[in-house]
Order: sequence, then structure tokens, then C-alpha cells
Amino acid sequence: MNDAQSAVWTEALLAAGAVAALGLAGGSLAGWWVGMVAAAAGLLGLSLFHLVHLARLLRWLQAPAGTPLPGAMGAWERVFAVLHRRARQASDERRHLKATVARFRRAGQALPDGVVVLDRDGAIEWLNPIAAAQLGLSLQQDRGYPIINLVREPEFAAYLQAGRYSEPLLLRPGRNPGCSLALQVVPYGGTQKLLLARDIGQLEKLETLRRDFVGNVSHELKTPLTVVNGFIETLLDGYGEFSAADANRYLRLAHEQAQRMQTLVDDLLTLSALETGPLAPDEKVPLAALLEDILVETRALSAGAHRFSVQLPASVCLLGNRAELHSALGNLTSNAVRYTPSGGSVSIAWRSDPAGGGALSVCDDGIGIEAQHLPRLTERFYRVDRGRSRQSGGTGLGLAIVKHVLTRHQAVLEIESQPGKGSCFRVRFPARRLAASSERGAAGPSA
Repeated sequence: MNDAQSAVWTEALLAAGAVAALGLAGGSLAGWWVGMVAAAAGLLGLSLFHLVHLARLLRWLQAPAGTPLPGAMGAWERVFAVLHRRARQASDERRHLKATVARFRRAGQALPDGVVVLDRDGAIEWLNPIAAAQLGLSLQQDRGYPIINLVREPEFAAYLQAGRYSEPLLLRPGRNPGCSLALQVVPYGGTQKLLLARDIGQLEKLETLRRDFVGNVSHELKTPLTVVNGFIETLLDGYGEFSAADANRYLRLAHEQAQRMQTLVDDLLTLSALETGPLAPDEKVPLAALLEDILVETRALSAGAHRFSVQLPASVCLLGNRAELHSALGNLTSNAVRYTPSGGSVSIAWRSDPAGGGALSVCDDGIGIEAQHLPRLTERFYRVDRGRSRQSGGTGLGLAIVKHVLTRHQAVLEIESQPGKGSCFRVRFPARRLAASSERGAAGPSA
């Protein structure tokens, strides 16, 4: 028995003793009926005392949580204090539970996957925003409804009813076209279930890209390897029968195919480094000096068959990685030469924009590109004309490299082209990628 209980019993015994003493005293002094009246009056007063405190207790219990404890006397003061302490403890526990539930809900809302809490009958108790978007549900409207009635997919209903949840279900919901979901049920708490939904559409796209990439690389390497092996076998089988001129021609053709494979491997390594490598520290790259180096290579590729014009302010200086910028801009100028017939022209120009950035354009008057091909030009191995691309020495990775380099420099590639009239590839740099003001003052055209 604790102190409060002892105090209550002690006070009750004292009150009973006082009433009995009052009755005995009255009876000894004025007769037994006076003693009975005195005892009755004592009991009535004691009952009124307890009724008043009981009424106060009922009012306090019916009042909102946090109402101050009413005043009391005697044992009732201790009773009120014990009840108040228990109520405070219960309130603290409720607050703690509410905070815990709120934390779990925030955690569920922050998850990258969809989460739906189902009761024993498969009705929705809670779901996070990701699940709502994936399955086309609403927590406010759909709470309490069986999920089978809302996600009307026969394979999903069969999966839930079968109760075999060791493997996920691949579902493409009709309410969310283009979405591929891996659904899995996790039973917990005896009767409840968690429905986990993961969007694997991006993974499927990546797997498709991987298969296409491997297939394209294998195809690109197979042809030159076949040519090289063919020439080597021809020379081995009849080495003494060929003249020196024929042997040199076969070896030269084999060497060209080996160079083509080397170029493809180099481009693949460059692309891999751009996709997975860390960003190099920015350096100041004078654009005029960079393009001067690029034009040396481009003129060598042209072998005097094209006219070149360059209009650049000498003050333009980019912030970035010189090697990556050289690779990207070199790809654009070499493409302009490859797809422009002899006698055509290639022009390179810089234009500032009002926001402080600028655009470098590489334009030609070559064969041009039809409009339906423009959105896919930066895809790996995408070619408008495979035969012409191989003839020109392209690997199909040049513009993919350009795209990745520009992305790493927060730049954008814009393409304009018309069949038979030529193409213009424009690289637009934001202001934060310019290290100096791009004042106009063009370096004159160079042939």
C-alpha cells in the first residue's frame, strides 16, 4: 500500500471514529436519541464533504486536457494529485506517440519508393505521395477502401489474393501509362501489410540502352576486324605471290581499318570518362587560342577543300576544362568538314547575349539534315546515313561526346539544319562560364 492509500484509509478511520465519538458523547450527556442525531449530523456533513469533492473531480475529468487541478482538502487533495500525475503521464505518452507516428509518416513520405499501409482486409490505411502518383490514388478520398477496388488490374488482384509475396509483381498500371512498377507485399504486425512500389521504368530504359550499346559496339568493331583479318589472311596465304605494291595496298587498307577501331575505342573511353569521371577544376580558356588549335586540325582534315571564316572577339575567355572543350568544339568543326562537299564553306562566329552569356556557332553549307533526325543526333551511334558516316570516318559518338562535355559546362547545344542548304550547330554558354566580357571586336575572316 502506497502513501496516498494509507493517508486515505487513515483519514477514513479518523472520520468514522469522530462520528462514533460524537454519537457516544451526545448519548451520555442527553440520551441515546441525541447521540443518534449527533452521529447522523456528523455522517451528513462527512457525506456532503465527499460529494462536493466528488463533484469537483467529475467537473475536472470532463474539462479539456490541461485544465488546472481544482482545490481540495484532506484525502481528496492526495487523490486529485495522483489523478493529475497519471493524466499528465498519459498526455506525455500520447504526445510521444503522436510525434513518433509523425516521424514515421515523414520518413515514409521521404522514401523514393511508394508505400501503402493495408489493414487485414486489404483496405488502405495510409500511403505516401509517391504511391499516390504511381497508382493513381488519393489518401483523403481512398482511405478505408479496398485497394483491389481502386487498382483494377487482374494480375494485381491475383497477387494479393494468392498470398505468395516472396517475389515482386511487375505491373504496368493502366492509370499511369508508361510507368513500370515492381510491387511487393510485406506482412507485418500479424494482420497488416505494407505494399511497396518501385518505379523500374528508368532501369528498363537503362538496360535497353546497355543492350543497344553493346550491340552497336560489337557491330562497329566487327566490320573493321573482318576487313583486317581478311587482308592478313590473304597476305599469309599468298605472301610470295603478291607484288610489293599490292602488299602495301592491302596493308594500308588494314591499317585504315585498325585506325578506325582505335578511333572508336578512344571515343568510347572519352565518353566513359565524361560520364563517370569527376569534374576537373575550372581554368581560364581563351576561346581564340583554343579555336586556333582546333582549326589547325580541321584544315588538315579538309586538305584545302573548304573555305573557313572565323569571327571571334579576342577578349572571350571561357571557364572550364580545356581538353574537354577542345574535344567538343573540335567534333563540331570536323563534322562540318566531313558533311560539306569540296568547295563548301565553314564559318565560326561568337555572339554575346544580353544576359551576359554568349553563343559559339559552327555553320556550314553542306548536305544538311532532315528535321526528324535533329532530336536524336546526340544519341550514341545514331547516324542519319550509316554508309556516308563510315565513309567520312565518323564513329557515331562525336555528338554524344559534345553533349556530355556541354552538360558538364552548363552549356546547351542548339541545332538548325535544312537538307541541301547546310547546318548550324550553336553552343550557348551561360554568363557564369565566361571569365571576361565578350566585347565585340571580331578577328577578321581567315581563309
